[in-house]
Amino acid sequence: MLWKTPVLISLGAIPGALSRYYVITYFTQWFGPRFPFGTLFANVTGSFVIGLCMTYLFDRAIAAPELRLLVAVGFLGSYTTFSTYAFDSVALWQLNQGIAIAYWLGSPALGVIGLQLGGWLAKQLP
Repeated sequence: MLWKTPVLISLGAIPGALSRYYVITYFTQWFGPRFPFGTLFANVTGSFVIGLCMTYLFDRAIAAPELRLLVAVGFLGSYTTFSTYAFDSVALWQLNQGIAIAYWLGSPALGVIGLQLGGWLAKQLP
């Protein structure tokens, strides 16, 4: 059953990515491009849904593990990676608050640094 996991993730990822695209497009048309309202909306709603699903369906073992792959990893993973970041931050907080704060603050900072470094490197290429 090696094919099962990637198929489930893919089946969730396709509508997740399309949902994110249409949410961002709608919000940009509605509010304009000056602030990323669509991305903010996708990140916050994705975080809400992953919190709801992980707590209600998956922690209580109401849903099959395959549904977690489809919904949490596939759909929400492509709808927003922020939901996973938020979930990981809370999980770390329960284990070690110092590490959680470092992860919470470090991830976006390193992401911005990575973005800038990638842009700089792209400009250096012929």
